[in-house]
Amino acid sequence: MSVNDRSTRAFDTAATDFDRLGEYLWRPIAAATLASTAPASGERVLDACCGTGASALPTAECVGPAGQVDAVDLSGALIDVLRQRASGHPQLHPHIGDVTAWPHDGYDLVQVVLGIFFFPDMTAGTEHLISRVRPGGRAGFTIWRRGAVETAGKHLGAAVAAVTGATPPPPRPPHLVDELNQPAPFRDWLGARGLTDVAVAEHELRVSMTPEIAWLLVTGSGFAGALTELDESQRAAVRDAYLASLDAAGIRELDATTLIGVGIRR
Repeated sequence: MSVNDRSTRAFDTAATDFDRLGEYLWRPIAAATLASTAPASGERVLDACCGTGASALPTAECVGPAGQVDAVDLSGALIDVLRQRASGHPQLHPHIGDVTAWPHDGYDLVQVVLGIFFFPDMTAGTEHLISRVRPGGRAGFTIWRRGAVETAGKHLGAAVAAVTGATPPPPRPPHLVDELNQPAPFRDWLGARGLTDVAVAEHELRVSMTPEIAWLLVTGSGFAGALTELDESQRAAVRDAYLASLDAAGIRELDATTLIGVGIRR
């Protein structure tokens, strides 16, 4: 299964709870991103990896009826939710598609909230999106800061292994984002991709890890991919093992801090 197929399957699985998780994660992170990308009235915007519209919907309000927002995601399940929510925004156009091959260009702003690290080739995909911006336009990319959300993934992996009898998963293979998830390297990397005047803002976000939110973090995010092969009884057992593990470790809070890098296309 390709990287894109695995990612799409995970988010299709998460679609039901993805929007519910937005109250705690996607919408506050999107609001912080828009404070930096600053979509304006009449602008033409590409909102890539849009999910159910946490950033696309408020962007549509910012650009108004004279503007246009193309919101693109690989997950048809997430786009279906966005289409239902976008009915009052004729300037918002949801699309199912691969943003790393998006054909249209000339945008005033391209923005991606928590998406570029899912690309099969993070550098090539980001460079393609920057090429969709008109010269002098803006591009903004949001990634997790070092350490953010990692704890939940480790406890989930151990819980799945305990329930299924599988070998505990090894540490995640090194990824380019591991080198970039601090402000200075992220700024320099975006500059090397063709952006000038790059600024990186840190958005501190701490979320209470109640049992409900802790499990919603799994079922409403890419972590849901770990559950796709499990039956209902196994999922329930994983939930119990995961929550017990978090409790035993004294984890009461999720670090969901992000880095928001914005620059101007040369």
